[in-house]
Amino acid sequence: MKVNGHLHFRLKTTSQQTHLINTDAAEEDRRIQSREFRPSSRTRPLSLALSLSLRFRGAWTQRSESVMADSITPILPNNPNPNYQGPATGTLPPAPPPSLSLDGSPPPPPPPPAPASRSPVVFSFPKRPSIRLTSEFDSDSSVFFHKVSCKLLDSFAKLKLSFSNNHKGELSPPQLTFVSKNFSVHHNFEDESTLLNGSVDVGRRLHLRATHHLQAQEGEAAVVAKLADPGYALELSSPVPYVGMPKATLKFPLGEVSVEEKEEEEAKRILSINGIVKSQLLNGLCTAHYADEDLKLRYSYKDEEMSFIPTLSLPSNALSFAFKRQFSPSDKLSYWYNFDSNYWSAVYKHTYGKDLKLKAGYDSEVRLGWASLWVGDEGGKAKTAPLKMKVQFMLQVPQDDIRSSALMFRVKKRWDI
Repeated sequence: MKVNGHLHFRLKTTSQQTHLINTDAAEEDRRIQSREFRPSSRTRPLSLALSLSLRFRGAWTQRSESVMADSITPILPNNPNPNYQGPATGTLPPAPPPSLSLDGSPPPPPPPPAPASRSPVVFSFPKRPSIRLTSEFDSDSSVFFHKVSCKLLDSFAKLKLSFSNNHKGELSPPQLTFVSKNFSVHHNFEDESTLLNGSVDVGRRLHLRATHHLQAQEGEAAVVAKLADPGYALELSSPVPYVGMPKATLKFPLGEVSVEEKEEEEAKRILSINGIVKSQLLNGLCTAHYADEDLKLRYSYKDEEMSFIPTLSLPSNALSFAFKRQFSPSDKLSYWYNFDSNYWSAVYKHTYGKDLKLKAGYDSEVRLGWASLWVGDEGGKAKTAPLKMKVQFMLQVPQDDIRSSALMFRVKKRWDI
């Protein structure tokens, strides 16, 4: 830069040493400009010396910048502080602040890092299958029933072993069962019998099912075809070896009708028709069941508090009815009466939550009163009960001999190993 006929150098560096040199040069320029300097014969050597001095200072400053460039980091353009000298040697500068888009919303997050590629597993040991042991004791027969089961091949199949022992410790011949989705084998070691069951789906509407007893060389084969409309199906089943016509069953939403050939005592084969038909009638469900020339008509009416179920059998004209009354969500009374035999029975049930139930009743046919206490769901499995255990206590009091009353219990426990 040229000022008043002299050259001045403006050096831009972040080093403290270079900053001091620029300060001395600026101070020298101010002193020169403060005088009314006029070149003359006396001042020419001084002006020449000053010019050489300034040139020497500029060359020395450029050399210092080149030497210090490797160890000094220049000022970052995003840092407003001119005295900031950057991070220490060997570290990366800090990331700039996230920029905003034109509408003021933050930028999208960076994509997640790609997962590290894992080397394929050449061989892995299979996991040990979990074993479940269920034991049940009945005080009436004094017999222990045991069942051991485990899932195989990642729950593809299940293996079951069941046996029993009496109070003397004597074991009964076990039974072994292998069950999968489409195939099962049941073997009884007591009579050395084996039963095979298999099923397969052929397409969406055709199902094949077969059963075979190895020792007796007998079985059954069936074909079930689902018709176009939902709820309609046609089933053809026949014993193996083949004897006579197959049994045909037509299923529809309101019931089913089956036709089969039967043998009578006189070695005559006749066609037998069985069927069940259901229909809604007067806010209830009416059911007609016809089998072996007997017709049973049943009507069921049920609401939130009461159920009424009369039943009529033809041609015997036997009439009976069942009545159920729900007093509360935990209290229920059931009553059954047969007009033909004058037998009746009554049962009262009270529940305490889900896992505790008290039942008491009387049966006039056997002239017996009884009461039972269930710990655990009566119709559920042991795995859903508290501590995976179900207990039932039952007291039986005969009407004719009260002294021969008996207290029985049943315990069922499951262990997961």
